[in-house]
Amino acid sequence: MRHKRLNKKFGRSPEHREQLMRMLCAALILKDKITTTLPKAKQARKDAEKLVTLARKGTLAARRLAAARLRSPEAVKRLFDVVVKGQEGRQGGYTRITKLGQRRGDATELCILEWTTVAPAAPAPEAAPAETAEAAQ
Repeated sequence: MRHKRLNKKFGRSPEHREQLMRMLCAALILKDKITTTLPKAKQARKDAEKLVTLARKGTLAARRLAAARLRSPEAVKRLFDVVVKGQEGRQGGYTRITKLGQRRGDATELCILEWTTVAPAAPAPEAAPAETAEAAQ
């Protein structure tokens, strides 16, 4: 019996399972939204929310712990610079799971795992086409 066992095994070795969760969390941090199966999303949600809670401290020790867990320098930088800024004022519930339905091949429940709020990226400076056309004449 699996009483009080919180983690799913996913039919993988412990090392493979750990790497899978690292990869899912890093992808969520880098892309803001991922599509995966429901059990994997539920487990990745736990790990991602713990990473955000860790990153909210903003200390060097927290950054090193996040780097050890994610093993992706780009993901650590984005976690501390962008994701945490978008989650200011929230006491938890940083992610959302939206069900998509079943996958056609094996009828596995698919879902989208995404951040509830993320600070918008800085808009790129755009030159207005009308102004440049007038300046050229």
